[in-house]
Amino acid sequence: MGVGAVTVVVLVIFGWGLVSSRLERADLTAPIVFVAVGGLLAATGTVAGPTAPEALRPLVEVTLVWVLFSDAAGVPWREVRADRGVYARLLCVGLPLTILTGWGLASWFFPGLELWLALLVGAALAPTDAALGLPVVTNPRVPPRMRRLITVESGLNDGIATPVVMFALAGAASAEAVRGAPTLGMALVELALGLVVGAVLGPAGGGLLRAARRREWASEDFTGIAVLALAVLAYTGAVALHGNGFIAAFCAGLAFGAAAGPRGPAELAYLEQTGRLVSLLVWLAFGVIVLPIMASRIGPPTVLYAVLSLTVVRMLPVALVTLGAGLDRSSVLFLGWFGPRGLASLVFALIALEELGPDADDAVTVIGCTVLLSVLAHGLTARPLAAAYGARHPR
Repeated sequence: MGVGAVTVVVLVIFGWGLVSSRLERADLTAPIVFVAVGGLLAATGTVAGPTAPEALRPLVEVTLVWVLFSDAAGVPWREVRADRGVYARLLCVGLPLTILTGWGLASWFFPGLELWLALLVGAALAPTDAALGLPVVTNPRVPPRMRRLITVESGLNDGIATPVVMFALAGAASAEAVRGAPTLGMALVELALGLVVGAVLGPAGGGLLRAARRREWASEDFTGIAVLALAVLAYTGAVALHGNGFIAAFCAGLAFGAAAGPRGPAELAYLEQTGRLVSLLVWLAFGVIVLPIMASRIGPPTVLYAVLSLTVVRMLPVALVTLGAGLDRSSVLFLGWFGPRGLASLVFALIALEELGPDADDAVTVIGCTVLLSVLAHGLTARPLAAAYGARHPR
């Protein structure tokens, strides 16, 4: 990327910081704006589009690491105990059903798509992203219980889906005989090592920070940076031991949230802000890299799959697993609809491009089309539907 392109990108980031609140009131979210800017950069030739994934690998990987860690660490466990049965249904039954339904539908809609790539599509599009429905989870008119359900589910389902995505990538790489690709057995070992590393480093880091605060050794100005480094340490530590760094980051985040104590959420603020910055760059990369691929491959089956992925594939499992959970019909529909596909799905697609190259183009097109449709549909409906739901369910 040349100096001119970098100048445009930082100008857009600065401009978004100036007018973000006003644009969001007009239902123009950050993903919509930055995807559009990325598409313009690719269309004008300012940035080389589909040839750029390898150069973006560090950005893509560190973004997923920070997102997985902060989402897991930010789960308010004390507040979710009353609804732990609903979360168990959504994550332990609903999420696998969503992955299997998406996998089966992708295999049916795209017969030329290899079985592992179809699983990649189903798994990559299963996690939800509460950030795309920010007017919902921040709207005080929406009952707190519903906001917690949406936030906690999205905070955990990306980490739970990650092993399936990594396994599908390993299977696809083996099937395509990609040089240096791990076998399925090796992939399972990597996942197990990542879990162990995260389970060790997360509570160790959280406990050390808690002890340092108690003894007044730690500066409040630097603890946030220490947490950011801990997330990266979990990733690099697992990779150094030939484990899966993404699973390590997620498990470390879960353990850190439990061990860090009452000050833990405040220490995540710096990590969350940094994560927002790099996520803007990833959305821009989506516009630069994935939109040109989509333009040459998208067709009616792709669009229809995207529509079904955002409706039936998501909403039917949610409706099934919440039977008897004390939610009325409008609440089930609201929870099912506000399962937007966002940053995690996009990062999985970019990782697939890095690992598999052009062999992943068809799968990436399906994922990209679904994410793009979700960005528009959920971004535009978040505010009015949140207001309507809040009026129907007063606090």
